[in-house]
Amino acid sequence: MRKLMMMTAVLGLSAGTAMAEPLLGTWRTAKDDNGHSGLVEVAPCGAKLCGKLVKSFDAEGNEMASKNIGRNIISETAPTGDGQYKGKVYAPDRDKTYNSRLQLSGNTLKVSGCVLGICRDGGSWQKVE
Repeated sequence: MRKLMMMTAVLGLSAGTAMAEPLLGTWRTAKDDNGHSGLVEVAPCGAKLCGKLVKSFDAEGNEMASKNIGRNIISETAPTGDGQYKGKVYAPDRDKTYNSRLQLSGNTLKVSGCVLGICRDGGSWQKVE
């Protein structure tokens, strides 16, 4: 019985910590090289954070079909302190996955990353939910 109570307490604390993670939720990406943007829903995936593309928009802001819907745009991401995160971000416009740094400030997420020594500014994403 004591073991069961201890496990319940640990699981309860873990859930509370996950709910307090400020990166969780839905983010509107900055426009890419084609003028497209999307909605990325960030959620826990194992011990890290991932973000799936849930909607895609054309340059005029109209919702459009995309082969990347459901794909992890953010993966292997973890907080490093002071609103900073390190992980990977996939850029559909260049079909590349970047080792990325994310900087959270309120409802704005600055995204940048590098792959094979080539770095890119991923712009500022805005929290939707």
